[in-house]
Amino acid sequence: MMMIPRRNEFDLFDDFFRGDDFFSRRESAIMKTDITEKNDKYIIEMDLPGYEKENISLELKDGYLTVSAKVEKEQNEEDKHNKYVHKERFYGHCSRSFYLGEDIKEEDIHAEFKNGILKITIPKKEEHKELPEAKHIEIQ
Repeated sequence: MMMIPRRNEFDLFDDFFRGDDFFSRRESAIMKTDITEKNDKYIIEMDLPGYEKENISLELKDGYLTVSAKVEKEQNEEDKHNKYVHKERFYGHCSRSFYLGEDIKEEDIHAEFKNGILKITIPKKEEHKELPEAKHIEIQ
């Protein structure tokens, strides 16, 4: 029986920094993210300046953690008559997904939002070690 090496649950972070096409350029430009590995956990810190806590959501589905955020602009009568020469502020919806693995459960994840930074703490799960293949012992 051939043993296939199991993909590490956080290999996605390597893919993330390689510029995998999984993420669009717009979201990665808006949702700047740092990922830190500690002894027993991973910490994701995401810049979300200008967002309200109520407009940020996290969802865990099929091993993927998706962070979604939206900024809504109130448009008044004066705004309708303005013509922008240059506009950099973002209004709308954006999201990013990270593959955490099937072993991570919703209750394992802790998130807090403070001063425009979303901090997500994810515990490391022990890798399932495959038992060595049984060896046949010849009887003499």
